[in-house]
Amino acid sequence: MKLNDLPKHYDPKLTEDKWYQFWLKRGFFHADVTSKKETFSVVIPPPNVTDVLHLGHALNNTLQDILIRWKRMQEYEAEWLPGTDHAGIATQVILEKNLAKEGSSKEKLGREKFVKLAWEWKSKNGDAILNQLKRIGCSCDWDRTRFTLDEGLSEAVLEVFVHLYNKGLIYRGKRIINWCPRCQTSISDDETEREEKDGSLWYIKYKLKGSDEYITVATTRPETMLGDTAVAVHPKDKRFKKLLGKSAILPILDREIKIVADDFVDPEFGTGMVKVTPAHDPNDFEIGQRHNLEQINVMNPNGSMNENAGKFAGMDRYACREALVAELKKKKLLEKIEPYRVPVALCYRCGTEIEPYLSEQWFVKMKPLAEPAIEAVKTSKVRFYPQRWTKTYMHWMENIRDWCISRQLWWGHRIPVWYCLNCNETIVAKTTPSECTKCKSKNLKQDEDVLDTWFSSWLWPFSTFGWPKKTAELERFYPTKALFTASEIIFLWVARMVMAGYEFMGKEPFSDVYIHGTVRDEYGVKMSKSLGNGIDPLEIIDQYGADALRTTMMLVTPEGQDTLIARRTFQVGQHFANKLWNVSKFVMASLSGEFTPKTKSQFDKEEGRLEDRWILSRLNRTISEATELMTDYRFNSAVKSLYDFIWHDFCDWYVEMIKQRLSLPEAEKDKQTAQKVAHLVLNHILRLLHPFAPFITEEIWHHLYNGGTEGNHPSLLMAKWPGCQEEMIDENLEETLRRVQDVVTSIRNIRSEMNVPPVRKADVLIKVDSKNLQKTLEDNQDHIKNLGRVGDLKIGIRITKPDHAASAVIKGAEIFVPLKDLIDLEQERMRLEKEIARVTRLLEKTNKKLSNGDFLKRAPREIIEKEKAKREEYRKMVEKLNKNLEEIVGW
Repeated sequence: MKLNDLPKHYDPKLTEDKWYQFWLKRGFFHADVTSKKETFSVVIPPPNVTDVLHLGHALNNTLQDILIRWKRMQEYEAEWLPGTDHAGIATQVILEKNLAKEGSSKEKLGREKFVKLAWEWKSKNGDAILNQLKRIGCSCDWDRTRFTLDEGLSEAVLEVFVHLYNKGLIYRGKRIINWCPRCQTSISDDETEREEKDGSLWYIKYKLKGSDEYITVATTRPETMLGDTAVAVHPKDKRFKKLLGKSAILPILDREIKIVADDFVDPEFGTGMVKVTPAHDPNDFEIGQRHNLEQINVMNPNGSMNENAGKFAGMDRYACREALVAELKKKKLLEKIEPYRVPVALCYRCGTEIEPYLSEQWFVKMKPLAEPAIEAVKTSKVRFYPQRWTKTYMHWMENIRDWCISRQLWWGHRIPVWYCLNCNETIVAKTTPSECTKCKSKNLKQDEDVLDTWFSSWLWPFSTFGWPKKTAELERFYPTKALFTASEIIFLWVARMVMAGYEFMGKEPFSDVYIHGTVRDEYGVKMSKSLGNGIDPLEIIDQYGADALRTTMMLVTPEGQDTLIARRTFQVGQHFANKLWNVSKFVMASLSGEFTPKTKSQFDKEEGRLEDRWILSRLNRTISEATELMTDYRFNSAVKSLYDFIWHDFCDWYVEMIKQRLSLPEAEKDKQTAQKVAHLVLNHILRLLHPFAPFITEEIWHHLYNGGTEGNHPSLLMAKWPGCQEEMIDENLEETLRRVQDVVTSIRNIRSEMNVPPVRKADVLIKVDSKNLQKTLEDNQDHIKNLGRVGDLKIGIRITKPDHAASAVIKGAEIFVPLKDLIDLEQERMRLEKEIARVTRLLEKTNKKLSNGDFLKRAPREIIEKEKAKREEYRKMVEKLNKNLEEIVGW
């Protein structure tokens, strides 16, 4: 067999773009709607057009690519639809900052020109992240790329708005919303970042009407007191029973406000009496609704105080706070100030502190839409992986609130509502009306607001395939199978897609939801641009290669858990790629002369030597494990299973065992069998590993088959996923070789711990407790001698431990290695004492750190656990070194 020799070293830069273009030109990523194959479809969580690739994207999209490549190899018609999100607020913030640098603003530009500028920016930058995903190896169907503002998806948005409005599920109303004074738009609860900061609790005195007595209320936001319309107490709080029905006088503004009883009040907070500001707090708004209180808004949209704030009008909200507190002090109406940890919400895009704000907005009634989506999860039509996220979904859905869908932006889907300026009629339509439907006036004005970005995203699984039109793609690819996303958007996106799927398609949009963890730095801190602790995946690809990035991410990310990553972590994937390359190079170099590969993967169970049958048993067990694990979305466990098989079973053991056989003459059957088995296993390894490491496996495959045409497949990407031959799995045979491996490993450990020079062969004595084990080891003594660098080997039941021998115990046997003639015992004693001293110092340093209360209080949990693991490692090392020293001193 003549093969294309592999170069000495693997260079990702020479292979990755070559193979990606190869796959693209041949249309391997494009799914055929007319195919007779079973369908498997996935839609990409559309990255924002403002995004650049980060490790979170790399993790999410590598997971999807692994799944879709695997399904192609399982002979599904696999569709992975890509696209991007217009990201209303994120894009507008960037454009406004750019304009500000130029001395301009969106107001100076005007709406039409600003929207045109946004489209130009999108054309220039919007697809950058998709091109970056290609470098990771993402095998998306790029012919079907969509954008949330493209013509088809815009039609879907209009269809949905009108449908829900006509059904009575969309309404306009005044409610408390999250308002960003910097972006001057509403944002949802889930688009805010929550944190606590050091603040104050101000105790303010309110005079009782018609009395010289005062009551005291506590607040963390004194500036909002200017909008107070009541004071509230708990109805069961006996301290204040006599005050119910009375009124108080609001300080500074001297407005009369009622004292009411409401169950929401916490008697333990402050004095047990709270100010009620219905226009500036969501809970106060609800209290106000229950008690029919006036709603007084005291702020402008930009966060400054309005005319309702009296003398403070025009001040910034925080400047107002300072001035108001100063006046309260001056009037002796401030009883005290206490330090207090204040929960705050920040705008997720600009970081400005959110203001709860009474505003007229458009809302969707969510409870009717949530009912089928709740039932879908209860009946397992939609399943979460890991399953624990089901509780999170259910909690949100069973406590769902109406969705504020209007945003005070210019970039996005404009709300399809027009107002008649003559008769105030509201017209909702998919197309611009020519006249008022009531009075026939042509004096119409469209609503200025746009829809929340998520209003287009929740339609993504079906709008991208052509809905509301009945297309072949929609018929073939909906519902999709799996969705990969992060936990923070379970409600923002996942739940809403399930609701939309049932409302508009009558069925769930996907059946499986895989929630992956967050990528953190090596200290457990979430990676972010502001902290400067992020790692650019493109830099990792440039340094280590895309396959190293992908396999590392999979190896270090447990299912559904956060992962800690440093730059050096990616050496794991690089080393694995080099190991695969080197073993492939070795195997292919041995497949020369008269060797002809088997056209089938069938081997008789009794064919070949023990190690041949063992590696085929391990191979089929690994195929079975990997297939089952991937079916359950346990990609970390699957790649670890493959890693262990490739690195340890195949490279460390089987290849080492057959090296002598491969040096035999060409005609020797023993050599030919080893060649056939090695070739077969390498073939299967490349297919099993391809979804995880597509570039290097494709490169090796084409060298192995002189162009990649094995089995009529022009590419490994289109080759068949290996099936497990159950009859080849032999537990007894694996246990037999495990005993041999235990012996060899023990000998190697003794040699390493006792610092035996690699060139010196060691004599070994093995005391066994059964004739069966004795026969097993004797049958495999050539392997024990070769792999353990053993000279004279004795195996028996009556063997005794010789003098000056190191020992090890394994199941059913004791192993003795005489050291007297192997090492200088005095020199080894000195080395061990020095090493014990060094490791002891490390142990003491770690103990000191873990005894430091300040460290334990401030360090992230992951770092503390890391230190504890180091302490245990050092403790075991000291224990082992002392044991070795005791043995030598005892001689």
